[in-house]
Parts: sequence; structure tokens; C-alpha cells
Amino acid sequence: MASGTIRYWAAAKAAAGTAEEPYEAATLAEALAAAGRRHADRAEFGRVLARCAFLVDGGQVGARDHTTVPLTEGGTVEVLPPFAGGAA
Repeated sequence: MASGTIRYWAAAKAAAGTAEEPYEAATLAEALAAAGRRHADRAEFGRVLARCAFLVDGGQVGARDHTTVPLTEGGTVEVLPPFAGGAA
């Protein structure tokens, strides 16, 4: 299990109510599930997260299954909602 930081941007930041928070997880799927549990009281969080793109340590996750995306010790997950002109 690795520890690192999840950074939220734009609408994801607003939905989470924070700009960043720590993760302790082996995969992106585990980190996002834990974040979902932490923010279960924020109805918009899940809806925004479902539309987001993710970068892990600067690399695009794209369409890869989140259970196959490993997280690194001291790593960073960037949560990027669609921006103006992006796909919804």
C-alpha cells in the first residue's frame, strides 16, 4: 500500500470541499473508493468524480481500468473535471 496525495481541481475541488487530501491505497480504484467514502455526505462529489480524468504521477490514466493503475509511495493523483470545451 502506498501513501501520497490526491489533488482536486475546479469542480472536483468544490465537490470535495478541499484542494487536496492524502491517500493510502495500492491502486487508483482503491484511492477513489476511499475518497468516495470520505465524501459520502457530499452528493455532488460522486457525480463530478464520474466525469473526471485522472493523472497519476503526471501520466494520463485514460480509459485504463482503475484497478490496474498502481499508485506509488509519495505519488500524486490529479483529479481533473471536464473544462470548457471538453467532453461531458
